[in-house]
Amino acid sequence: MCGIVGIISTRPVAPLIVDALKRLEYRGYDSAGVATLDGGKLGRRRAEGKLGNLEQRLSDEPLAGTIGIGHTRWATHGAPVEVNAHPHFSEEVAVVHNGIIENFRELRRELEAKGFTFSSQTDTEVIAHLVASHIKDGLAPQEAALAAIKLLRGAFALAVLFGGHDDLIVAARQGPPLAIGHGEDEMYLGSDAVALAPFTNKITYLEDGDFTVLTKTSYQILDLDGNKLERRQQISGGSAMLADKGNHRHFMLKEIYEQPEVIGHTLGHYLSFNNLQVNLPESGGLDFAKIDRINMTACGTAYYAGLTSKYWFEGLARLPVDIDIASEFRYREAPLSKDGLSLFISQSGETADTLAGLKYCEEQGQHLAAVVNVRESTIARASHSVFPTLAGPEIGVASTKAFTCQLSTLASLAVAAGVQRGHIDREREKQLVRDLSEAPRYANEVLHLEDTIAKLAHRLANKQHVLYLGRDTNFPLAMEGALKLKELSYIHAEGYAAGELKHGPIALVDENMPIVVIAPHDRIFEKTVSNMQEVAARGGQIILITDPKGAEAVGMDEAEIIVMPEMPEIITPIIYALPIQMLAYHTAVHMGTDVDQPRNLAKSVTVE
Repeated sequence: MCGIVGIISTRPVAPLIVDALKRLEYRGYDSAGVATLDGGKLGRRRAEGKLGNLEQRLSDEPLAGTIGIGHTRWATHGAPVEVNAHPHFSEEVAVVHNGIIENFRELRRELEAKGFTFSSQTDTEVIAHLVASHIKDGLAPQEAALAAIKLLRGAFALAVLFGGHDDLIVAARQGPPLAIGHGEDEMYLGSDAVALAPFTNKITYLEDGDFTVLTKTSYQILDLDGNKLERRQQISGGSAMLADKGNHRHFMLKEIYEQPEVIGHTLGHYLSFNNLQVNLPESGGLDFAKIDRINMTACGTAYYAGLTSKYWFEGLARLPVDIDIASEFRYREAPLSKDGLSLFISQSGETADTLAGLKYCEEQGQHLAAVVNVRESTIARASHSVFPTLAGPEIGVASTKAFTCQLSTLASLAVAAGVQRGHIDREREKQLVRDLSEAPRYANEVLHLEDTIAKLAHRLANKQHVLYLGRDTNFPLAMEGALKLKELSYIHAEGYAAGELKHGPIALVDENMPIVVIAPHDRIFEKTVSNMQEVAARGGQIILITDPKGAEAVGMDEAEIIVMPEMPEIITPIIYALPIQMLAYHTAVHMGTDVDQPRNLAKSVTVE
């Protein structure tokens, strides 16, 4: 979601801040701004929309200064207009903020009673006025910011700049991520290592409750009582995240085409292709033989990856799985098994609801495991076992390669669980590893279907509603396909278990309703085809994703068929994800929507 950058330097910082903010565009935003100090005076430029608008504003009205803060805003309180864009000012105080201040209304009333005037509808402006109020009361800038932060309730990461102090930025974290970057006579702040990668790979991650004071050559980290804290400085892999589109039209298409490679990297991390064995580096002593139940928690696409893996864990390892959407799990006070494993799935490793669920499970004494794409993330650092998905940077808001790498990781974990629990013998393990090792090759084959899929996408582009149907592991995939279409094209779509069709959704079917059916020729193929025939009898427009045996068995002239390669059952959810991604992508391209940054969406949801 919102992105924060701060720089203290000996060179002009406004262009550097904008460049860093560009690397946070993937998080989603609808306005942006920069504030600097020049001659001790605060200056600010803000703009609605994309960073190009801010760049034009800075070109017309440059900002000098060797210290500054910048922000990309995803609107919560107040419309995405310039007056609500960050940074927010109060007298000689400038603030950028990611998160939600839950008690801002009562604080605003108190500040208005003191004579402060508000110019925006945001909760963030409260912070600036609070700090300014404490400075008026005689506190030094650092102490004023600390006093103000103690009054805030909610989730926040923030940075504060002070007029007259050209070698001072203070910042704090309570929820959303924030990191310090260490340079030579330069110090940086960023919402993640991606933003800071052009400047430094030396990173210190702040923890919840941390307050930091930065100068050009030093930093201090304190708790909210002013006590000094030690946080580890580490070398970040963020430099590997300096991504561009290459020859592709969009980041999303590039990331779709990267899937054969990154699926291979991920599987290679967990499988020995030479010995045909599964192994779990970084398992933190996890032994599935001692686990009697898995509790999974995730949001969005990561939730569908977890739901798919429920079939694998229960089928291959006979290990029961409960899975919850994180925003529901965090509030329902679930009773957890004494010997249970709590597994959290998140691309960013910073998802606020998922992190809240982790904290609840930690209090319940669970073994905590994380499937994440960012090793240095908060969820990873808080977990006992970390299982990285080696997808690399995913810039497109709609997840593609992160999803298939999550599936690849979870499939490997399920096989490992089956081996450790004695439900998979050595020969079966060898075969499953062989099957999984074929995934990159099949993914590469499927990419050659893009032209066929692009033509079918034109049929969806003028529709109001689309149904997706699947059974078994293809049911979560149907929901993921519907989510992709909604995210990218803004067409209403729903994914259903095919067997549920007669329990309501079939009432929607008519000659104007496309139905995407995901049905490889497997043990339940005939059941799914029966549901498809019910749709065909009512005039539904069918797009069937199946393999050659399935296409031959159906023999329906009225169905459009995407013919996939025949492949082992365990990898079908991984590989069949590609055509549903391409179908959504090309539908959106045909409709002219913003594929990489769909409206109202953020890549990393770091607030509730």
